[in-house]
Amino acid sequence: MEGGPARDAMNASPALAPAAQLARVLGARGSRATVGEADPAGPLSSATRAVLAGAASWWRRRVAAAGLDATWADPTTAIGGLGGSVDADQEQETTAPSSGPDLLTVDGWTLGQAYTASLAPGARARHGRHYTPATLAEVVWARARTASGAPKSARALPGRVLDPSCGAGALLLPPLREHLQATRAQEGAFVLAGLPRLVSGVDADPVAAWIANVVLAAEMLPTLQRTPPKARRPLPRLVEVGDGLADHGSAHTVLMNPPYGRVRLTAEDRARFAHVLWGHANLYAMFVAAGLSALEDGGVLSALVPTSLTAGRYSTNLRGALAREAALRDVVFVADRSGSFAGVLQETCVATFSGRRHQHSTVAAVEDGETVEVARVPAPRGDGPWLLPRGADDAAVAAAAATMPNTLRSSGWRVSTGPLVWNRRSADLHPRAGGQRLRVVWAADIDGGRLHRDKARDHTRWLRMRDAHDRAVNALTGPAVLVQRTTAPEQARRLVAADLSPDLLEQWGGSVVVENHVNVLR
Repeated sequence: MEGGPARDAMNASPALAPAAQLARVLGARGSRATVGEADPAGPLSSATRAVLAGAASWWRRRVAAAGLDATWADPTTAIGGLGGSVDADQEQETTAPSSGPDLLTVDGWTLGQAYTASLAPGARARHGRHYTPATLAEVVWARARTASGAPKSARALPGRVLDPSCGAGALLLPPLREHLQATRAQEGAFVLAGLPRLVSGVDADPVAAWIANVVLAAEMLPTLQRTPPKARRPLPRLVEVGDGLADHGSAHTVLMNPPYGRVRLTAEDRARFAHVLWGHANLYAMFVAAGLSALEDGGVLSALVPTSLTAGRYSTNLRGALAREAALRDVVFVADRSGSFAGVLQETCVATFSGRRHQHSTVAAVEDGETVEVARVPAPRGDGPWLLPRGADDAAVAAAAATMPNTLRSSGWRVSTGPLVWNRRSADLHPRAGGQRLRVVWAADIDGGRLHRDKARDHTRWLRMRDAHDRAVNALTGPAVLVQRTTAPEQARRLVAADLSPDLLEQWGGSVVVENHVNVLR
């Protein structure tokens, strides 16, 4: 979409205030079948309009705080090519949603988060949108900077930093701030003119891109203020509206908190990303692949990704591509799952990959806002599971496990995932036994090393078999070891298993159906 109708629409109708202008943009956009764009659903909500109006007022306060005059008070003229305009008569100083923060006093992080929070939860989950907390954005940049060999002290950026799914710009704030701090002794006009070559972002959502440009440009205001008035030019726009999976040039560092979710691919996209996909196509894997392809020789990719990347079957090909192109430099496990990542229930980690070959990887964890090193382990190679300790007390176990030659398969076991995806069969689930119904075993039924009947699942305890084929696909007719797939850091045990013995299976009718949050070992 870069350079397309959405941007033309944004530059049109100069009489509209940002909320109305961007509402027109969204109304003009058609849905797209290709994978890189998560098209916003429906018109802007009142909460989103309030955030946009608040962003304009927020900008005016930042201009005044920097000591600049009113000629810079309109972000759509102060930022080159931003589009839209601010109608002061339509703006109110008290524009924050009643249930949200005072948008006039927050920092750039919180302003961006306010936009994401204003979206309907269903839209956030459907399009894989989520914000990046400031603490994690700092971790992503710190790990990327270390992997590139840069010193810990602030310095000018050595090369381009790209975020192909930048949302409201959270991940670009730390490198931009560091660069502006390191170049404060240089001529302001020169520093500002060079920023588009050093910091850039892309997002499919024009509203998020608009806010990102305002947030990032606010960081440039002190540099603009120390620039002689005759040398001042509109501040550079660092974020473009476009498909993050398209080619946006090479970069020294790629940062991302990519969108998540399964997508349907065209034949062309399926072929393009076949080397990182296994089974269904997930957006985050494709964004990681696109980020890898954008790296310069010796470049660094640092991303917030689900921890299933390190061992999940669906990430097999992605691990192989990463091992070949940019091996794991370090991984930071994030224990807090308090809702920053809408629709993402699994654990998250900051994984950093470097094109510079190295023998060891660092494993760390975020604990109470601090990043604590756990262990140094041999750098994982290949597409098999990467055995990484989550705590220092697990380091020796993980190291020993990595040297073991046998697997479940080589020992004669077969492993599969329970076939029942409940929301696809909700009409066939029943609370009572009946003809052509089989008992369902849920993950919640596995507790303390035994199988029991969790009462919370009794309203969906039985599944109706539609025909012989349905029974052949779903019915488990032999004994097995059942293992939960829903273990989480807050659980005392990482492996929660129980024996489905021949006697118990017979007691339950000789056949059961296992849901897909349970692994079946036979």
